Amino acid sequence: MDKFWLKSYPAGVPAEIDNTQYRSLVHMLEDAFVKYAKRDAYECMGKRLTYGEVDTLSRALGAWLQSCGLAPGDRVALMMPNLLAYPVALAAVLRAGYTVVNVNPLYTPRELKHQLNDSGARAIVILENFATTLEQVLHDTGIRHTVVVRMGDLLGAKGHLVNFVVRNLKKMVPAYSLPNAIAFTRALADGARATLVPIELRRDSIAFLQYTGGTTGVSKGATLSHGNVLANVLQAEAWLQPVLEREPKVEQLTIVCALPLYHIFALTACCLLGMRTGGLNLLIPNPRDIGGFIKEMAKHRINMLPAVNTLYNGLLNHPDFAKLDFSGLKVSNGGGMAVQKVVADRWVKLTGCPIVEGYGLSETSPTATCNPADSSEYNGTIGLPFPSTEIAILDDDGKPVPLGQAGEIAIRGPQVMVGYWNRPDETAKVMTPDGFFKSGDVGIMDERGYTRIIDRKKDMVLVSGFNVYPNEVEGVVAAHPGVLECACVGVPDAVTGEAVKLFVVRRDPSLTAEQLMAYCREQLTAYKKPKYIEFRTDLPKTNVGKILRRELRDEAPAAVATA
Repeated sequence: MDKFWLKSYPAGVPAEIDNTQYRSLVHMLEDAFVKYAKRDAYECMGKRLTYGEVDTLSRALGAWLQSCGLAPGDRVALMMPNLLAYPVALAAVLRAGYTVVNVNPLYTPRELKHQLNDSGARAIVILENFATTLEQVLHDTGIRHTVVVRMGDLLGAKGHLVNFVVRNLKKMVPAYSLPNAIAFTRALADGARATLVPIELRRDSIAFLQYTGGTTGVSKGATLSHGNVLANVLQAEAWLQPVLEREPKVEQLTIVCALPLYHIFALTACCLLGMRTGGLNLLIPNPRDIGGFIKEMAKHRINMLPAVNTLYNGLLNHPDFAKLDFSGLKVSNGGGMAVQKVVADRWVKLTGCPIVEGYGLSETSPTATCNPADSSEYNGTIGLPFPSTEIAILDDDGKPVPLGQAGEIAIRGPQVMVGYWNRPDETAKVMTPDGFFKSGDVGIMDERGYTRIIDRKKDMVLVSGFNVYPNEVEGVVAAHPGVLECACVGVPDAVTGEAVKLFVVRRDPSLTAEQLMAYCREQLTAYKKPKYIEFRTDLPKTNVGKILRRELRDEAPAAVATA
């Protein structure tokens, strides 16, 4: 394939990355533990852990896990928010030779049961706040070892106070009973008296089962090898060089980790990239508390903030955010969902740091494309293919379309998953014979190699034979000063086959459906404008803040207003 997009690469970014410099992710982590032993690695609720401490703690927990009799490659689930225990447990599982199964703590019993059984997990490390969920399904799973984390664990002297407040004042820990469960601190203590047995891992060894959100059906586990994730960490590091080398240089990157570590975006862009570069990750357990989140950021001179559009928007709409010092902010990574122009424009105006939008999926570890890190403005694209990555735009028959024409985005590179866990039939549906992963997203690539996403193939609305892409409609509506958030879906219509329905969260309480309809008539051609508008106090979102159109689409259309 002709990688013509390399001509658009910023100076200093290589066309290829060397994925052979580490034998595995464990090799990379242990290199960081030695190189940066005295540096702070993670901070949460005012307490910091150094790289040396993460080394010692993860070695102990890994030794304890090995003492349980688990076999190499066994799956261990992690179910907790961004706490100091998370990176410790993550490193412990990998160092002990097991596979990490990241679990959303907000899962229902049904969702948790499916993921534990589908992955075949034998052990779980879980925050006690969510232990009651596990209790309801434990007897129907293969889990044999349970480690229970408390919110105050690893916080030092203040940890007891945190645990008291969480349990007794805020009542955040429902009563639970988990037979034979062991406290996280006890597992650490017992493991400290044992010895971690080094496990020979290769780049093709399985590191993670990263489950998709299940927005198109039953949640599937993307099988990511050590080599897949290593490649993406090294690709991201190479991509950021033009900014990281720019004066004034930063001795240690301070990365805001507000996205959940159990999601592939934060796992790679915050946790693992931070470890590779010797950075400090500021862990935010609850980014939905925007006020508390801003207070934590105010204590630091932040350099890097990966986020999704809804989080950027939430920060911009909080009065305290504008009071922060943005002089150290070098990178604002946008991903997970489309970055809206109105949000990007407000962000760069306030912070002076443009949102650099990228694109990827759990199946690609996650990043496949990104705009240059030294971009000065929003351009509405997802950027260029990462180093060592190829992008093809395919028609419905799997053949490349001419430049400038729409088709399905397909990705080939060292970060592309091994396949779906125990789902060869599903893997075959998304992998081409020559190794491209078919994303399910519709995009257009231009002559410079920049790709613009139109929308998900399954989210497209067909109105009287015309294609309507929700991203376009949402981008227009989001620019209305009275709109805080919006989502567009297709609903059945007797005349046009499908019609556009708009869900809106108001910024201006006085905004009416009639006013918004009038605005849409001015901005959108007739078949694209909404036929229905429904106002909501909030919109359903994934764990990283991506709006769930599927949930909205499943609801019956309400003719709140018509065109």
